[in-house]
Amino acid sequence: MKTLKEIPIGSSAKVKKLHGEGAVKRRIMDMGITKGVGVSVRKVAPLGDPIEVTVRGYELSIRKADAAMIEVE
Repeated sequence: MKTLKEIPIGSSAKVKKLHGEGAVKRRIMDMGITKGVGVSVRKVAPLGDPIEVTVRGYELSIRKADAAMIEVE
């Protein structure tokens, strides 16, 4: 299983499955990150948190803990 946290900077991936539950999963989905959506990693902060991504044309920052719950292919 590969997660969004493991995707190298400048690479893209397709969301395969969202793990987690409750408020965490809802927060991820509210950002527009759902199954089948393409996600591109733009930048990772110097200490690794947050990870900046582009989703559906929007630039977002995702916490590393949340990125670890997003399974990609």
